[in-house]
Amino acid sequence: MDAILTPIGRAFGQFDDPVFLGVVLRSLAVAAAAFVAVGVLAVAAIDQLARVQGPVLWLAGVASVIGAALLAWWLFVPVVAGIGSLFIDRVARAVERRWYPDLPPLQGASLAAQIWDGIAIAFRVLLAYAVALPLMIFIPGLGLVIGWVLGAWAIGRGLFVAVAMRRMPRAEAEDVYRLMRGEVFWQGLILVALGTIPAANLLLPVIGPAVMVHVLDRAMVRL
Repeated sequence: MDAILTPIGRAFGQFDDPVFLGVVLRSLAVAAAAFVAVGVLAVAAIDQLARVQGPVLWLAGVASVIGAALLAWWLFVPVVAGIGSLFIDRVARAVERRWYPDLPPLQGASLAAQIWDGIAIAFRVLLAYAVALPLMIFIPGLGLVIGWVLGAWAIGRGLFVAVAMRRMPRAEAEDVYRLMRGEVFWQGLILVALGTIPAANLLLPVIGPAVMVHVLDRAMVRL
């Protein structure tokens, strides 16, 4: 158990690093702008319904906005994970400076490949949550478990491979992931659980990449 909790413990222990705080603030700014834009569009749509269709459809529009707000809450983790993928290198460098200062210079996948993989993280997590949502509605207990499992796989795998690609080609990163699949999944499960805690979920863009840097270091020791 200690081995499983060590990466996230170290990640939280580094919040005295200005880089961590900076990434959290940047991620929150982007996420807030995205959700505010969606809210403004929804309110504008309701206002238009009220003018054209009358109060009945206006009430239907209000119900739709409430539903959209609940959906936005459910999709908060994949949205923040996607935004956080933009800052993976910044967080990873900070972790390596503190914990692994003797690592050699980066010689990983191309920048284009890393950027594309960051985008893929967002879509993979979004797809996992999209599949889990109807399962939660129609099979409440089992659906929630399946949702957590899918989220843990998507977030864990995506972040680990993205972090590994900073230091190796994608094919090699995938091989290392297969070696560490079990541990990556458990770390992903911890991150999904963190995503359900108000305020703590805002730290995911930093905690996720930081955790996977520590897991990658364990993998490199084994190789």
